Amino acid sequence: MSRLQLALNVSNLDEAISFYSRTFATPPAKIRDGYANFEVADPPLKLVLFEKADAGGTLNHLGVEVSSTAEVTDFASRAADAGLEPTEVANTTCCFAEQDKTYVTDPDDLAWEVYVVLADAQPSAPSDQVCCAD
Repeated sequence: MSRLQLALNVSNLDEAISFYSRTFATPPAKIRDGYANFEVADPPLKLVLFEKADAGGTLNHLGVEVSSTAEVTDFASRAADAGLEPTEVANTTCCFAEQDKTYVTDPDDLAWEVYVVLADAQPSAPSDQVCCAD
């Protein structure tokens, strides 16, 4: 299973949760302080919301959620072969999940990540609310 990830900055998390729940007829899969994510079946989408009062309505980052670490590694290899200089991050905790991931950055400095969620994670500090792509 693969799905596109769209991570947005929102000015009011409660309002955004209400809007996107109605838009995709799907409740959030995870809600934390300043953070929510949705696992939308149709279209296959991982929608991630970060509450940032001063940056509402802006793109945070994009990604592709995959099913295994092997898929992350395969993407990193393809990206390196294509000269994209991927940044690999293994066994990290961010976005309230334990993950293996790799990043590439587009010419306009927009981060794209390919990642697998290994387990849920509770925040241990306020800094855990920041996704690794920030």
